[in-house]
Amino acid sequence: MHCSNLFSPVRIRDQEIPNRFTVPAMVLNYCREDGYPTERYFRYHEAKARGGWGLIITQDYAVEPRGKGYSNIPGLWEDAQIQPHAELPRRVHRYGAKIFAQIYHAGRQSNQEIMGMQPVAPSPIPCPTKKQMPHPLSIDEIEDLVDKFGNTARRAREAGFDGIEVHGAHGYLVAQFLSAYSNKRTDEYGGTVWNRCRFALDIVRDIRRKAGNDFPIIFRISGDEFVPGGRTIEETKAVCMLLEDAGADSIHVSAGVYGSRHRVVPPARMPHGHIVDHAAEVKSVVSVPVITVGWINDPFMAESIVKSGKADLVAMGRASLADPELPNKVAAGRYDEIIYCIGCMQGCAEKIRKAGSAGGCMLNPLTGREEELEVIPTDTPRTVYVAGGGIAGMEAAIIASRRGHNVDVFEQSDRLGGEYGLASVAPGKGEIAGFISWQTLEMSRNNVRVHFNRPLTAEIVKDDRPDTVIVATGSKPSVPSIPGIDDPSVVSAADVLAGRVDVGDSAIILGGGMVGSETANHLASHEKRVTILEMQGQIALDEEANSRYLLLCDLEDHQVRIVTDSVVTRIEDGIVYASTTRADMVGATSTVDAGATQEEIPFGPFDTIIVAMGSEAEQTLASQVESIGIPVTTVGDARGVRKALEAIEEGYRAGLTV
Repeated sequence: MHCSNLFSPVRIRDQEIPNRFTVPAMVLNYCREDGYPTERYFRYHEAKARGGWGLIITQDYAVEPRGKGYSNIPGLWEDAQIQPHAELPRRVHRYGAKIFAQIYHAGRQSNQEIMGMQPVAPSPIPCPTKKQMPHPLSIDEIEDLVDKFGNTARRAREAGFDGIEVHGAHGYLVAQFLSAYSNKRTDEYGGTVWNRCRFALDIVRDIRRKAGNDFPIIFRISGDEFVPGGRTIEETKAVCMLLEDAGADSIHVSAGVYGSRHRVVPPARMPHGHIVDHAAEVKSVVSVPVITVGWINDPFMAESIVKSGKADLVAMGRASLADPELPNKVAAGRYDEIIYCIGCMQGCAEKIRKAGSAGGCMLNPLTGREEELEVIPTDTPRTVYVAGGGIAGMEAAIIASRRGHNVDVFEQSDRLGGEYGLASVAPGKGEIAGFISWQTLEMSRNNVRVHFNRPLTAEIVKDDRPDTVIVATGSKPSVPSIPGIDDPSVVSAADVLAGRVDVGDSAIILGGGMVGSETANHLASHEKRVTILEMQGQIALDEEANSRYLLLCDLEDHQVRIVTDSVVTRIEDGIVYASTTRADMVGATSTVDAGATQEEIPFGPFDTIIVAMGSEAEQTLASQVESIGIPVTTVGDARGVRKALEAIEEGYRAGLTV
């Protein structure tokens, strides 16, 4: 077995964890607003246990309603919640997995809109992202919260959980006390490391008293907060020694606070395993098991971490969203069948930031909707033609074939993946190619026939008479009506990313959306001099927040010139003329004075002018097939240009309904 260390058991106090595969706590908003569970919440965790994960840590249970950082998270702040939540451990235990309840209080990293009350904190300093002034806790209020943490842990034990994890990371309330970044108190809870640890140590001791000596306690902590004045790894090591002495049975080493959110939930642009060495540092000073985390999506990487002794367990949160069956597939050596997380953030982080939205996974629509989107074999196999081998078309073909239908995919080019495949060219987006590779192999495993260099036409449909057609013809780049757009120096971003054109030493990109910005990043990383011209006041607004932050940093590092609030008026001899209010702006945003006058300004000359001004849906085939009388389902960009998250889900649902 390639990953034998991952499949060895490990003990956390009196609990034997069957393997080292760990699902960390992730907020997905699957519970009710009153903290009570739902069937969706149960099925989501049950799928992880069935998939072979040894340790499952639930999303954070609030210790009081005022502690909620999101609307629909679970709660164990009252005894009446024990019995409803007891169903979760029962289901997970059927598969031999262990499940710990994470307990927490959001503190200042919440707001009145979420919980209906003013947030609280050690000091009256707002969270830089939530921006609401918190109420500074009194000594009596602190002691009351210690009591509430202990009572919540006691309820978790009574509900049947195997242990708890105290969330002392990511800038939540316990972390706020631990860090001089957020704790400015001058009493016994502030100032020195010992004083700032008092709240956390009291919580651990109170849990031990109320939940019992044999009930395991994991403490999650940010090894480095990555903000000015925040805690760094050396101070964290000292804190962890104190936590172990107080009774913590395991340390889970994460990173960041809301002010450095790209460290909390690292997108694809971050290095894999970027904080594993922090876990190793903590492991060097404690004797209890250490859990590492942080953009680890590959079992061989996880195996190397355990084998090298840097950590005892490996948390692979978003990897478990992409493929709940990952451990089982590794155990069977079915590595090609794993859906590897690509760090896109669209289905998880981006969705839960929208008020009331539940999280999931872009690559695996089944995650979090295990009952709603279950693939059930058909009793009446049909012949299904899919027009287009992009991600939406391939997803439709995969699901339809799994159900037992006979599926043919018609692709007009010599490759699969469509325009989404080009996204993998940009720096930090290489993981995308892995998903397209998985879709390609999955179609082969399910006997989908692929016809390359053969677009599906109405004539083929009329002659063959398939039972149904799924149109996934995607989109094509928009060509704006700009004088001079046919200049020989003008090319599309798609042609640049596909390597169909040579780009000169200097280039201007017309359009600063995600495609234009990532094309600029690609060229700048290859030592091209690049300018972005965008009509809005900011660029890359359609990029996920954490990814966008890192993209903008990279563009700045590569000295990409960004000109916003500008509209292209004409192109002549490699020169772009634009009506603009600010021509020398370098950065991600601009501020235009009210009533500012526009003037036409020349930019260039440039060796290459690249158009990245949106796309248009390819919709002709659907109406042609409908006129023949064959049922048609249109998915992805062929319905209207959309994100990959929507395209993949539409393809999945189309495969379910044919």
